[in-house]
Amino acid sequence: MALKITLKPGERIIVGGAVIKNGSSSTNLLVENPVPILRQRDILTREEADTPCKRIYLVVQLMYIDGTNLAAHHKIYWSLVKDLLKAAPSTLPFIDRISDLILGAKYYQALKMARKLIEYEEEVVRHARRSAGNL
Repeated sequence: MALKITLKPGERIIVGGAVIKNGSSSTNLLVENPVPILRQRDILTREEADTPCKRIYLVVQLMYIDGTNLAAHHKIYWSLVKDLLKAAPSTLPFIDRISDLILGAKYYQALKMARKLIEYEEEVVRHARRSAGNL
């Protein structure tokens, strides 16, 4: 069964590693075979990956869309995870789940869990800032 995707004017999407930008009007696409797909709202650029958890998201994103370099992406992932767990052990439940999904080659699901890791990181930072403001 085909996957129907409606793109807004100017919206970008990655389909099978190709970045596609929509023109000036809405467009409907039908993707008829299994291929990695990321909508613009789920794409994180290198410039946006400015925190440890966002860097983990980025490398999982690369695993998902760039299967030809999996070994290199895995190596970077495990290095980032090691550093994150050393600095923030409370992220272990997220990392465990993401890692299990990666080891099962379920990269899209790992990407969704990495999004939750970013949300957790943002929550921790907000809490730390509020606590620091009360000193």
